[in-house]
Amino acid sequence: MSLSDATRPLNGPDDTTHNDPSQDTPHSGKSAGWKLVRAVGPEGNSLPEVFASVRVGTQDMSWFKRFMAFVGPGYMVAVGYMDPGNWATDLQGGAQFGYTLLSVIMISNLMAILLQALAARLGIVTGRDLAQACRDHFPPAVTMVLWLTCELAIIACDLAEVIGTAVALQLLFHIPLLVGALISAFDALIVLFLMNRGFRYLEAFIIALLTIIALCFGAQLIAASPPIGAMLEGFVPRMEIVTNPAMLYIAIGIIGATVMPHNLYLHSSIVQTRAYPRTEPGRREALRWATLDSTIALMLALFINAAILIVAAAAFHMTGHRDVAEIEDAYRLLSPILGMGLASTLFAIALLAAGTNSTVTGTLAGQIVMEGFLHLTLPHWARRLITRGIAIIPVVIVTALYGDHGVGTLLIFSQVVLSLQLPFAVIPLVMFVSDRRKMGAFTIGPAMQCLSWGVAGLILILNFKLLYDTLAS
Repeated sequence: MSLSDATRPLNGPDDTTHNDPSQDTPHSGKSAGWKLVRAVGPEGNSLPEVFASVRVGTQDMSWFKRFMAFVGPGYMVAVGYMDPGNWATDLQGGAQFGYTLLSVIMISNLMAILLQALAARLGIVTGRDLAQACRDHFPPAVTMVLWLTCELAIIACDLAEVIGTAVALQLLFHIPLLVGALISAFDALIVLFLMNRGFRYLEAFIIALLTIIALCFGAQLIAASPPIGAMLEGFVPRMEIVTNPAMLYIAIGIIGATVMPHNLYLHSSIVQTRAYPRTEPGRREALRWATLDSTIALMLALFINAAILIVAAAAFHMTGHRDVAEIEDAYRLLSPILGMGLASTLFAIALLAAGTNSTVTGTLAGQIVMEGFLHLTLPHWARRLITRGIAIIPVVIVTALYGDHGVGTLLIFSQVVLSLQLPFAVIPLVMFVSDRRKMGAFTIGPAMQCLSWGVAGLILILNFKLLYDTLAS
């Protein structure tokens, strides 16, 4: 069997990349290309059950129909940028510091747009998700460290999802917090059902819930009527954010809640669900549409995150309720302060939608990470219940020791943990897309490399600053 025949199961019937000399370097350790010999057969594909399962039409279709065929992965990634962890940091930031941290939300969202575009590039060009790429490139010891840090990030994210879903169920239906946390463990059933119907059904479910969240916060934003001048001024960065330890802690939490490490693994995988031709022109078109899809979706995430902080600033900071840090307190105060009877209900509905969405995409991210790093496959329901069980334990302990009000502090802490895991995903990603031996003609240019490494450096500096302030205090 020839090399080109062996690689056809990875790239599909339309693949002709084996004729590209820049892409067919045999794997010979750390620096060679992956996709032509490392992934032979269906077991080499990321999410093999849905790999190349979504048709994208033909070249004679209109550009709009072609683009719509690629719409979906960006919105699944955007879910991670507006999950319950974002709510905690945005609410606390708005209540304590008004509109000041809007600049952090904007900057972190721009960072997210860049990093997700790089993740999509890696998946589309190499046919490997970020976890597979790390396993192929690094020695086993390094791979194991990267896997452990990624699992820690997923557990921290799961923790936020458990808390958010449980709090929403408590607010809407008066279900005790611990019972709500246990109910959230069965989200794997949603993923199993929708994945069996087809990946497009899963994407449609995600987009529908995102629409609900956007409508709920749009209504609250109108009710809050924030001053336009003060709001726009908040998008201008201030040095105070770095020099004020309390503000920096929340700011890094916002970055950790916005730029999710596991989203980089997720995006590099699910862009491969499209059945685009695995040729250089086909990859270029797929990359163009995938980047546009994720950019538009993340602008929606920017609107929702900014809306949460703006509503908190207008409703709490400007009215003297600057100690509001718990989601329950925000729910209780929103309707009377805004003078809108439905404000609190809309808030809780949006929270439930965000928690449900996040658990669905978290399920996929956990599967991608475990299969990519360890080449280990577990049933989806088993993988989900294991990580969800680990996430439930801290909620049970904190609730037992400190009551429901301790959960808010735990939520903020989970987002800082996520921020600390970011370098372990960002640095390998930038390394890979900057390597011409792996990316060939799709290697990012010098200007983009400088920008990408600048983002990675900024994340490292902020993390070192956070660790120094934490140890010093």
